[in-house]
Amino acid sequence: MTSDRTPRHFTIHHDGVTIPVSRGGRGRPLVLCPGLHSTRAHLRELAGLLRRDHDVVTFDLRGHGFASAAGRYSFEGFLSDLGAVMAELCLPEAPVLAGYSLGADLAVHHAAAHPGSVSGLVLIDGANPVPEPFVTEAVLPAFRAMWADLATRQEAERGTARQVLLTAEETLDLNLEIDAIRSEILDRYRRIDVPISLIMSTSMAGDGPPSFNANWRAGAERLVREHPHIALTWLDADHQLVFTHAQDIARIVRDSTGRV
Repeated sequence: MTSDRTPRHFTIHHDGVTIPVSRGGRGRPLVLCPGLHSTRAHLRELAGLLRRDHDVVTFDLRGHGFASAAGRYSFEGFLSDLGAVMAELCLPEAPVLAGYSLGADLAVHHAAAHPGSVSGLVLIDGANPVPEPFVTEAVLPAFRAMWADLATRQEAERGTARQVLLTAEETLDLNLEIDAIRSEILDRYRRIDVPISLIMSTSMAGDGPPSFNANWRAGAERLVREHPHIALTWLDADHQLVFTHAQDIARIVRDSTGRV
């Protein structure tokens, strides 16, 4: 016997790509947007926890999971995937829009461009107006090597729900683009008039350069200084917090959406 928390699956076709979507749960509508190199499968535990209190929609971005590949990958392309999903849903009320990493940036841009389309935002370790870009000439060789290694390891997941089709060079180009977009994201926040909950990791870069973690913290603190209505929660974790702290994130989301 199935319950109303059992996901139902369908696909959306737009912009030459096919986007697989899952919906399940009960309660207030919530759309969960994955980030770069994350899929519905990666977010399965968090989505399952959220379904206890929400009607949860999850999906794969182009080139991720069971979504089809695209000719090129860009922030605008991913943003159009989110927009297509939001436009297709027939929900009884405007949903809470939650996003992880790049998904948080997509959520902010969507909410800023479509007033009234969401009832609140939950931003998980992304959409951060950091004072300094992460990908600089000094660290470019290290990042290039890291993403080349990641792309090699991801080859073992081809054909599975966790596959990522982007090359190392495409990942590098996207991160450069994300740095530029985050340098101007404060302007997007000014256009949003719904409650925002920000969940951030204390050590985004893990054991990486301390300057990276300091830059991340400075960005979040800058954001709440300029927008004191934003509820900020720090989790003692790195950027993998959606996997290591899913229970904590689900609790924060439940508490925050109860106040919207």
